[in-house]
Amino acid sequence: MPEGARRPRRGATTIEEVARAAGVSRQTVSNALNAPHRVRPDTLERVTAAIRELGYQPDQSARSLRSGARRTIGYLSPVDDPFDPNPLMAGFLEALVDAAGAQGLRVLLFRPAPGTGDTPGTGAVRAVGDALGAEDGPGTGDTPGAGDALAAIDELVAARQVDGLVLADVLRDDPRIGHVARAGVPFTTFGRTGPGEPQHWVDIGNGPAMAAVVRHLAERGHRHLGYVGGAEDLPWMAERRAGFLAEARRLGLTAVVAGGPDVAAVRGLLRGPDRPTAVAAASDLLALDVYEAVRAEGLAVGPEAAEGGQVAVTGFHDTPLCRHLHPALTSVRLPLRAIAAALVERLLGQVRGERAPGAGLELATELVVRASSGG
Repeated sequence: MPEGARRPRRGATTIEEVARAAGVSRQTVSNALNAPHRVRPDTLERVTAAIRELGYQPDQSARSLRSGARRTIGYLSPVDDPFDPNPLMAGFLEALVDAAGAQGLRVLLFRPAPGTGDTPGTGAVRAVGDALGAEDGPGTGDTPGAGDALAAIDELVAARQVDGLVLADVLRDDPRIGHVARAGVPFTTFGRTGPGEPQHWVDIGNGPAMAAVVRHLAERGHRHLGYVGGAEDLPWMAERRAGFLAEARRLGLTAVVAGGPDVAAVRGLLRGPDRPTAVAAASDLLALDVYEAVRAEGLAVGPEAAEGGQVAVTGFHDTPLCRHLHPALTSVRLPLRAIAAALVERLLGQVRGERAPGAGLELATELVVRASSGG
């Protein structure tokens, strides 16, 4: 048989055969599969080589029965429009599936059934369901998935289908957090939990990210800045606005905020006596409205503060559309893969019974500079 070729077998390889081939105990093979950090590197290398040579495939169902673990993460899927999907959350889901797969886990998507009722305490959950699919604010409340998220969580947990949960787009006083914590279910959140709640969150610094945008525009010579934001009841939108205004004040810049997240409001901003030479938008979709408003006022999107007819524009999220706009849009990129990996690692720590970190984890963003503001 050629060197390195997999040995043909008549039946399924057993863990005992792997142990004999590697010259270790059955328990060592089990540790190599389930807790590799407990195995010495040279031993782990021998076991891995034996598994590869013999073509051993662990019986996941048997492992689950013995350990009680399902090797599955539940993810409360955001409500979205299949004809106009949210690219940011689609990118996060891709990153989450990859991060889970790297740990030998699967991701189970679930969502409340439409119209499952307004049970006590679900008003904020309805807001979550409405806001999940929209970057810029809540929707109508009648979309699928805007029903009883708490009941959906209870049903999934009672069926023992998952080892833990990942929750996204956490709102102030979000009832899902206390509900899951009281149930004793391991969970992590993409978004900050409140004081007195478990700090199992991973998030970006929305304020610092917008402050970096302000510094970038100031370095390009802009002294009069505008801002277009989304619904202020969404904590990440409120943090972006606060970060923008605070950094503008610190640098001694003039900063004005549009009266609303639409083209008409941005046009009003551009007609004011202190017309901004640069406008920061709280999302890439809002930046599209800025582009339209700038052109409707007979101006052009561009980086030069000295050019009277140009307005620099920046976005937030760095979705694919940024590269296809003309000029290409400067935007804040979220570290989605790092966020997903940290969420999975923190969740696994809880599943393994490890002490949970006492604080959440804030990850840095990256400002991707393109032609709309100086690329």
